[in-house]
Amino acid sequence: MGLVHKIAMPKWGLSMKEARVIGWLREPGDSVTHSEELVEVESEKIAGAVESPATGILRRQLAHAGDVVPVGALLGVVADAGVADAEIDRFVADFLARFQLEAAQSAAQPGPEPQKIVVGRRTLRYLVMGEGAEPAMLIHGFGGDLNNWLFNHAALAARRPVYALDLPGHGESTKDVGTGTIDELAQVVAEFMDAVGLPSAHLVGHSLGGAVALMLAARRPQSVRSLALIASAGLGPEIDAGYIEGFVTAANRNALKPHAAKLFADPGLVTRRMIDDLLKYKRLEGVDASLRLLSQKLLTSGGEQATLLRDELAKLRAKALVVWGSYDQIIPARHALGLPSSVKVEVLADKGHMLMLEAAGEVNRLLGELWV
Repeated sequence: MGLVHKIAMPKWGLSMKEARVIGWLREPGDSVTHSEELVEVESEKIAGAVESPATGILRRQLAHAGDVVPVGALLGVVADAGVADAEIDRFVADFLARFQLEAAQSAAQPGPEPQKIVVGRRTLRYLVMGEGAEPAMLIHGFGGDLNNWLFNHAALAARRPVYALDLPGHGESTKDVGTGTIDELAQVVAEFMDAVGLPSAHLVGHSLGGAVALMLAARRPQSVRSLALIASAGLGPEIDAGYIEGFVTAANRNALKPHAAKLFADPGLVTRRMIDDLLKYKRLEGVDASLRLLSQKLLTSGGEQATLLRDELAKLRAKALVVWGSYDQIIPARHALGLPSSVKVEVLADKGHMLMLEAAGEVNRLLGELWV
């Protein structure tokens, strides 16, 4: 008997309950490979592709373009060529029966929720998922928050506790960024780790968060089990200063959308809900001042990165990974060139700055390999 594999609607973020099917990328009867993108779906926050759970044949499409499907529901089926149609029909019927029961149980048992903790004079919001040893820490970029990891957090937490936090000035954390330097942000992350009982962790930083993670690794190398930098700041002087300024000053949807579109190789991933969420954040008291101060410290008067940490990678004893999108419009992928041979470098073709959203499966795979 061959194997039958479900293609289920994933849960991207704590608030996601359903998503709309945009369309299938493969047809029934097509051969597919593990992790190949099969169907595009759009939640309120972002559009993305659901990947194949296995190598085999796409045997069923149970959801179609325009359908609004709850999280966990069956989108389709991948199976070995030798599996009979009747067996697949039984699999689908059994799944639907179990799904109704599991949905009722899940409704009665709410999942993890973000928490807040006072660290020094600051209140920081964070979310932790998973159990076990060797924790990981996810650090977002400029203007982001812990929801930037909504395609990664649960998957990475399958084998370990994974923390994601809102940096000062971001999300629901305090808007007090102090001096606004990368050094101070790194110190806040270090104090957060101490407060939640993490003597060390696998650090993952995106963009500004990459520079923060690298600074932390330089200041407290004993705290770093491994270091993963995703489209990281701090590895070269060039940056799209116009994006930073545009993000800071944009006050409405029309002004913000073209800047948000720069974050992705596919601007179609930017949804109306994403823009609305960004505007809602930018209108919070204290956000404008904190973003302006951070941008002033991040950039020189000539519009280049003010803090360069490239040399710190050569001193790092822990395993390190650098991942970039070849189509990054914010920080150029050439910053991944010429790094120490001890650093594993992956440049993903035709992907943009928000790799953990646009190429979530590949990023999750690379992090899993780093953490072995």
